[in-house]
Amino acid sequence: MNTAAPRAVLADDERLMREQLRARLAEAWPELQLVAEAKNGAEAVALVAEHRPDIVFLDIRMPGLTGVEAAKQIAQMDVDDDELLPEIVFITAYDQYAVEAFEQGVADYVLKPAERERLAVTVERIKKRLAQRHADEPASPAGAPLQQLLQQLSAQMNPGGAPQRLQWIQASVGSAIQMIPVDDVLFFISDEKYTRVQTATLEALIRKPIKELIDELDPQVFWQIHRSTLVNVKAIAGVTRDFRGRQIVSVKGHKEQLEVSRSYLGLFKGM
Repeated sequence: MNTAAPRAVLADDERLMREQLRARLAEAWPELQLVAEAKNGAEAVALVAEHRPDIVFLDIRMPGLTGVEAAKQIAQMDVDDDELLPEIVFITAYDQYAVEAFEQGVADYVLKPAERERLAVTVERIKKRLAQRHADEPASPAGAPLQQLLQQLSAQMNPGGAPQRLQWIQASVGSAIQMIPVDDVLFFISDEKYTRVQTATLEALIRKPIKELIDELDPQVFWQIHRSTLVNVKAIAGVTRDFRGRQIVSVKGHKEQLEVSRSYLGLFKGM
């Protein structure tokens, strides 16, 4: 039996989530070696090919190559006769996808934010699966069943080929990670380093730039009114002009006023 410490690759586009999961894994599984971290699916595939880990933790939704798409590529990798493909653990805020994956026995999942108790369950399951593999015992199905599952997850995440829209914002609020429903966001404002997420009750920061948010949010709900500002249409209380003739958006439930840049004046024709 192989007694070497298990090795893992972690992929999540949110730095804070990677840090949290890294810390929780160190508590729940001290002997696990986290050999590499990726910020997107393409990096994850490359790092798995390079390091050949025993486990890969994949955020199910990442810009560019999603976790499901990355898992498809990983599941198709060529391996030597004495090698096995890594166990897949999805990191997700969308547990309807991940629960199905686990029920089919070809993957496990960690819900965001990673709770110690749930992560401990995942760790024990993965340990058992790895022990079965090393002992040449029958383990949970892989290969074709995994590919079939990933196709199903892709279809569920993107029915009819429709654009995938962001439903949750994973942001830092003080020293904590908070999941913020997109519908609760009044507006986003970016500077050179961070994007501020403003709701009626809290202010948070993310590293995702406005140009990425534009691609992930519903354009019928969030309007870009400035190169650094997106506003929830439902949160617009009114539009006025200041003494300089600039259009200013007032926001429901918040005192801040947002300037409309010249490029977006057409949004509020007749004002």
